[in-house]
Amino acid sequence: MQLTKISAFIFALLISGIAHAEEGKHLFILSGQSNMRDLKPQESFTPAVEAAFGKDAVIVVKIARGGMPIRRWYKDWKPAPGRNIAGGEKVWGDLYDRLMKSVNSAIEGQKLASVTFVWMQGERDARELHGEVYAASFMGVIEQLQKDLGRDDVNFVMGRLSDMDMENKRFPHWTLVREQQVQVAEASERGAWVDTDDLSMKGDNLHYDKDGYKELGQRFAEKAIALIKEK
Repeated sequence: MQLTKISAFIFALLISGIAHAEEGKHLFILSGQSNMRDLKPQESFTPAVEAAFGKDAVIVVKIARGGMPIRRWYKDWKPAPGRNIAGGEKVWGDLYDRLMKSVNSAIEGQKLASVTFVWMQGERDARELHGEVYAASFMGVIEQLQKDLGRDDVNFVMGRLSDMDMENKRFPHWTLVREQQVQVAEASERGAWVDTDDLSMKGDNLHYDKDGYKELGQRFAEKAIALIKEK
């Protein structure tokens, strides 16, 4: 009987320790260009992650700006050999700094159980023919995040570009960026990608409509939740 009580006590301590280790909030950082800018997290993404982890255990931060290349996030960005940079830009990473200012404000004094970066971007890089360096650039953004947040376990979910320009007529590197997005996500145990080919779109065939954005937010949430629960 005494041994049973001791075993039960040890088991309770173990359970308590596991629960304590899992305490903290789940941070979701949403960023990218116009198709992220126009996504409203409160319509589908946030309700889904709150249902999975609890309303008080979730922090969602979104900073996005239309028409921006990935170099506005990646501070050490370099073009592919032989490629020029439109406008002669030399200073990069300003949108990343703006994003991190909001992130740091949101998490001040908070313990984090997980961090997941949700990304919808690539149209500008496909247009400017920077697809060859897209995967490396994206992983550079992840490395910046991990360094600045002091952790090496940042998850990421990437929205793959739609099938809008599969012949690369308007955006010469459209299919290349799509391929890079899938490759970088599938190469990482902490990565995932979302298919957007079947989402309903506006007349410009580039941006999603209200229902498309709602579904996109749901898909992002499902992948993010799965990544967290798998670890």
